[in-house]
Amino acid sequence: MAHRIVWTLVTVMAFQIVRGRWQAYRKTWASAENRRAHARGGVFVTINWGIFVWALLNEQVIEASLGYFLVPLVSAAIGRFVFKERINGLQQTALVFAGLGVAVLFMQVQNLPWVSLGLTASWCAYGVGRKKSAASPISGLGLELSFVAPLALAYLGWLWWQGGNTFGQQKWALDLGVVGTGLISMIPLVLFAYATKRLTYTSLGLLQYLAPTCQFLVGWLIYGESFSGVRVIGFVLIWTGLACYIAGTLRRAGSV
Repeated sequence: MAHRIVWTLVTVMAFQIVRGRWQAYRKTWASAENRRAHARGGVFVTINWGIFVWALLNEQVIEASLGYFLVPLVSAAIGRFVFKERINGLQQTALVFAGLGVAVLFMQVQNLPWVSLGLTASWCAYGVGRKKSAASPISGLGLELSFVAPLALAYLGWLWWQGGNTFGQQKWALDLGVVGTGLISMIPLVLFAYATKRLTYTSLGLLQYLAPTCQFLVGWLIYGESFSGVRVIGFVLIWTGLACYIAGTLRRAGSV
């Protein structure tokens, strides 16, 4: 995760320099309001990444995926009550179906799903900050990572001091993969920031069902994980809700 933070920041800075937009980043940094907002964003995205990595290392993958299924519902609630977004009848029906689907999936969890709740809270808090920010998506991301990169570098330095650093000591393909996390992380975060400016927060939330659904398809079709019973019911409800939301959105667009 520390490498991901550092290399994403390096990628963002290099991208801005190549585009001749370095001054835009400096202008973003000059605003105290931007610094405060994106310092919080850096903390939230780091918490989100950290919880997800912990979940992977401690065999909590299903609970982590449930957190990302919960995100759209919380995002829809934020869109309705924080940003005062209006939704029509079909879109309301969509939220009901999606909520039922998530509830069905949560029936598989035995204890308090703190991993799911932590992922949901940190990502939604990050999204609200990005929607309210006046900074450009790329400069904003660079600003966020600038606050947490020193901690990541300090941790990597401590690993090197303790003899636990493996970067540069393994096959070049592995090192290249670590460096590549910068680009892999930058692209979706920048696109997410662009989307927060162009979509309602409710629409943005429901579209985020695509990511955990793709994760599910990989687990089912590639890794052979089971897909039956409660999972089938939950996914059918969620995708019924998404279909209703798309239909409601198209109906509203046709009436404008």
